[in-house]
Amino acid sequence: QVRLVESGGGLVKPGGSLRLSCTASGLTFSNYAMSWYRQSPGKERELLVASFPRTSGGTNYADSVKGRFTVFRVSAENTIYLQMNSLKPEDTAVYFCNARSFYSAALDYWGQGTQVTVSA
Repeated sequence: QVRLVESGGGLVKPGGSLRLSCTASGLTFSNYAMSWYRQSPGKERELLVASFPRTSGGTNYADSVKGRFTVFRVSAENTIYLQMNSLKPEDTAVYFCNARSFYSAALDYWGQGTQVTVSA
């Protein structure tokens, strides 16, 4: 059974930082693209960044988080992290982890989400 467990969300003041983590189990980590999404009330789910086992051409971030958020992947832990700096109130959302197989579109999994609230 595949499980993605996110943690690290919480309440932070504008300008602050948080680090989210997503640990996967029940899958072969190297066979999956691991991504972070977020969703605010009334808005569509937004792709922030995708992480691949081997990245030769750099990592593409959504314009809304470029320069402030960094993803890193620790294969030995089956975990990806999202380091979020210089947080803004508009970053307030539920953050989701996604695992998508390179070999089958049907193998697509989501975590339960973790709430991030940026407020003074």
